[in-house]
Amino acid sequence: MSTAEARSAPALPWSLVVPVKVLARAKTRMSAAAGPLRRDLALAVATDTVAAALRCDRVRDVIVVTDDPLPAAELAALGARIVPDAPDAGLNPALEYGAARGREAAPDAGVGALSADLPALRPNELARVLDAAAAAPHAFVPDAAGVGTTLYTARPGVPFTPAFGRGSRAAHRALGARELVLDSIDSVRRDVDTPDDLRAVLALGAGPHTASVAARLPALAADA
Repeated sequence: MSTAEARSAPALPWSLVVPVKVLARAKTRMSAAAGPLRRDLALAVATDTVAAALRCDRVRDVIVVTDDPLPAAELAALGARIVPDAPDAGLNPALEYGAARGREAAPDAGVGALSADLPALRPNELARVLDAAAAAPHAFVPDAAGVGTTLYTARPGVPFTPAFGRGSRAAHRALGARELVLDSIDSVRRDVDTPDDLRAVLALGAGPHTASVAARLPALAADA
């Protein structure tokens, strides 16, 4: 293929799998800061993440793996495809199950696992990352802390072997996945586990659902 042909070739489409915990167990590290609004915050963060992913023109579909009927209904209304956590065997098996459903529907698309807590996600930054990921059999994006992972991808026909969990950046590197180090993709790397993470996301520009809930949190309102 010539350089001109490569430039005119259509971008690889992607099916992204987003795991959403049962809200009662979500964002527990935010308990002190969020109090009774912790579940609202978890749902808001997931909603902004999925909405942004669906607006990315590289994304063919978003597959949400969840057993909670509330986020299932909210995210389905946005256009996400909802599947239950049928394996019920932990995060990575849930992601593999969702990816398999994506490949059944679109075998020619790449598949990716996207964290559910990227509420500042910008579709254009996600598109840049996915285009870079298309050049490698499998790839990943490290989180802002440089320890975890916010996105793991595999091209069509490549085994999908996510290694999320403690120290997932090192685990994905050990698997041979290409680490994607790009400028200006902060929104793809900034996940939310702690109050400081949430403050950073708000400074970056959180989606409307997250911003609305955050404005009701006394611990954050005091910083404003």
